[in-house]
Amino acid sequence: MIDLTLGEIARIVGGRVVGGDPATVVTGSVEFDSRRLEDAGLFLALPGERVDGHDFVARALEAGAAAALVAREVTGVPAGVGAQIVVPPVDPRETNAMALTADSDGSGAAVLAALGSLARASVDRLVADHGLVVVGITGSSGKTSTKDLVGAVLSAAGTVVAPPGSFNNEIGHPWTALRADESTDFLVLELSARAPGNISELAAIAPPRIGVVLNVGTAHLGEFGSRDIIAATKGELVEALPDAAHGGVAILNVDDDRVLAMATRTSAEVVTVGLGGSADVRAENVTLDDEVRSSFRLVTPGGAADVALRVHGEHQVGNALSAAAVGMACGMDVDAIAAALGTARAASARRMDVRVTADGVTVINDSYNANPDSMRAALKSLALMARAGGGHRRTWAVLGEMAELGEDSVTEHDLIGRFLVRLDVSQLVVVGTGRPQRALFQGAVQEGSWGSEAEHVESVDQAMAVLDDRVEPGDVVLVKASSAVGLWSVAEHLLAARGEGKSE
Repeated sequence: MIDLTLGEIARIVGGRVVGGDPATVVTGSVEFDSRRLEDAGLFLALPGERVDGHDFVARALEAGAAAALVAREVTGVPAGVGAQIVVPPVDPRETNAMALTADSDGSGAAVLAALGSLARASVDRLVADHGLVVVGITGSSGKTSTKDLVGAVLSAAGTVVAPPGSFNNEIGHPWTALRADESTDFLVLELSARAPGNISELAAIAPPRIGVVLNVGTAHLGEFGSRDIIAATKGELVEALPDAAHGGVAILNVDDDRVLAMATRTSAEVVTVGLGGSADVRAENVTLDDEVRSSFRLVTPGGAADVALRVHGEHQVGNALSAAAVGMACGMDVDAIAAALGTARAASARRMDVRVTADGVTVINDSYNANPDSMRAALKSLALMARAGGGHRRTWAVLGEMAELGEDSVTEHDLIGRFLVRLDVSQLVVVGTGRPQRALFQGAVQEGSWGSEAEHVESVDQAMAVLDDRVEPGDVVLVKASSAVGLWSVAEHLLAARGEGKSE
């Protein structure tokens, strides 16, 4: 964040300074975790499901924070340790927030609104005075992998700020934007949504000049109701871009009809990416190595170059093309882009993280999240990896629930079960006892007339026991589910029990 006085912050957020000098300058980071505060930082008193940040205001100020951003003045704070910036109340019913900090009195909405206003003021000044370029990325799947690749490409041209992992909601978005300062050249942001209007709100906090739309899938289908509504919501990103005369660039996936249709919703320059020959930025002659890492000829209007990716999965080609298009929009040449893509590694945990144990078991930890599209992509990678080099290694799919699919949940899980049988996956372990997990198990059993090839267990511990007993050297094991399942502990257990050998 740019350096601001308490008085300036109060004016930006419409609040008032209590217990401190309005001329005091905030030079540290903005944090909602009091344990991570820097001296002269700003503490966000956000109410959560288990704790209320207002209970930690005194601790944060005593630890050296310049001020705390609060929805109500906290009493009992020792004199002289710091200030409070009290923001006006907000009716949570009048906001479109994703309600991660839902509370009845609106204090969470008030602090979030103030946080968004502060981020917007900081970004606006950095854009105007220092030429900061803001890149926004959305899509039903692949946002985080693409964000990591965009970050790797742009790091070859300047200083990049991007969110850790998938910190892409109404808290993570402004929090990340406030990490940018006068030394930052590029701010790369993910924009997620659980309802129409969410992406418009996030784009208003840090207005992007470049927008990337990857795909329109079925993630959060239960909350949206239809893919058409998902498409309408994802398209809010391109609607937020400036026109072409002011540098706006919309990067759209030509291989997804719903994404390509968004070209009519923006006045920005449209750049298409994809495998189709009509794409402005495309991949030709795609090949895969034994670890499902893609090589291809990157073809752009500015020339062509060979790319050899180090990230795993055939689906990463499309993500890399989007990253290449962002690099071009930021003035990079094709050779520099290809070189940067060739050195990029997965920067976010538990996403196609491929490791080999000391005794030769390959573990694919893709357990951070799951939806039908990403599940199919991961299963295809599992099958391809097992058959690399003309072999036929035994494959394991350890799968849990794909959350937030609504009325389609049972059907989508059944289809995944049938899909993995058609890929000739050797062994399935379904973890969890809900209806979706039962549908996944039954879909596989009915499609393949399976017996011992499929296991349905209640818990993560039982899944670990099955793998401990039956996995053999040379096997390939995929672990995947929505993040709430916590299935990554299975992958971590395998690596710990067998001794981690190398990363691929």
